[in-house]
Amino acid sequence: MAYGCASAGTARLAVVVAALLASPAIADDEETGERSPWSSVLFGSLEAGPTKTFVSAGMKTALWSGLSSSGFRTMLKIGGAQEQARRQRPHGIAYKSEAQALIGYEWRIGDTFIALYAGSDYEGEQREEPTGTVTAGRYGARLQGDLWMTPTPTTMLQASAYVSSLDGRTWGRIAPGWRLPQGFHLGPEIEAYRGRDYHKLRLGLHLTGVQFLGVSWRLSGGWQRTSDHANQAYATLGLHWQR
Repeated sequence: MAYGCASAGTARLAVVVAALLASPAIADDEETGERSPWSSVLFGSLEAGPTKTFVSAGMKTALWSGLSSSGFRTMLKIGGAQEQARRQRPHGIAYKSEAQALIGYEWRIGDTFIALYAGSDYEGEQREEPTGTVTAGRYGARLQGDLWMTPTPTTMLQASAYVSSLDGRTWGRIAPGWRLPQGFHLGPEIEAYRGRDYHKLRLGLHLTGVQFLGVSWRLSGGWQRTSDHANQAYATLGLHWQR
């Protein structure tokens, strides 16, 4: 992503996510009984808090097999954020972009899948400093794992984690859920992040599997504690759409 227009880049990402939401519903593979050998999942998210807004979009593609069977996967993801540039006043504004290109393998057993990915990790930044605007870009490597399982017909468990060579970052989220009569799952979520000079812990609730406009949605929210703020509210909107 070009860095002279970081804020415009973030806006374009929001348009991408909005376009996915506005797309017409497409029958899921389970409904049609057919699976493309190059089937994909499009996904996106929007996170909002008092000091940071983040939007992302990406795609996971099955190579040489459908998503219903074990096999190799590729994952591409881009994101952009607007946040406070400094902890002390005046806070200023920082615009960040990120991109990951990953390849891995996904093991499928019924409704359960476990995936492991590795690949590149990029972060760009445009930050307002008292001496002027500073821009920077860095590359690293990322290792990522994902888990989705339904231990019983009425329960689910989703977990994800990654480690990155950028600032020694580690991140993880775990979210069990119980199926409600409406068809989606409700449960708690715990999310933690740690970098070289910043850490974050989130505790909240999630609704996963809300179906609307042919898209599967996740809504979550709660409270977070970071290394520079004691307590803050957060909210996340996520989606995925299989095509």
